[in-house]
Amino acid sequence: MFKIVHDPISVEEVTNLVSRREAGAITVFIGTVRELTKGKRTLSLEYQAYDTMAVKMLGQIGEEIKNKWPDALVAITHRTGKLEIADIAVVIAVSAPHRKTAYEANEYSIERIKQIVPIWKKEFWEDGTMWIGDQLGHAEYPEGSPSKEE
Repeated sequence: MFKIVHDPISVEEVTNLVSRREAGAITVFIGTVRELTKGKRTLSLEYQAYDTMAVKMLGQIGEEIKNKWPDALVAITHRTGKLEIADIAVVIAVSAPHRKTAYEANEYSIERIKQIVPIWKKEFWEDGTMWIGDQLGHAEYPEGSPSKEE
């Protein structure tokens, strides 16, 4: 249900993990690489993760969702490696008997990923690069990765 992968993500595969007869709604969030960020043109991104801990933290998010929305079922897959514009970086699928729960749990998932999952991204722009990822205030960047613009 919770994966870190290096290859392209299949939205259908992630969605199928939460598909079930009692679900009246399935929401799917697809996070993609955008070209413009705060007025800067992005050329590509590179994601790195502490894989085993990232999967553990994705599982923790799944438990949090189960506690908040007992009828919800979530699957999350995040990609690492170099991604080009429009590539899929993350897919979150949530099923629930009712749409409101599915929407809320899905939004909760992406916010928690940004807060607690040890995944960092390096943004490549026309005029430089920058590592991003400081979950819970810990400055734990991948080896050799600067914590500020180069």
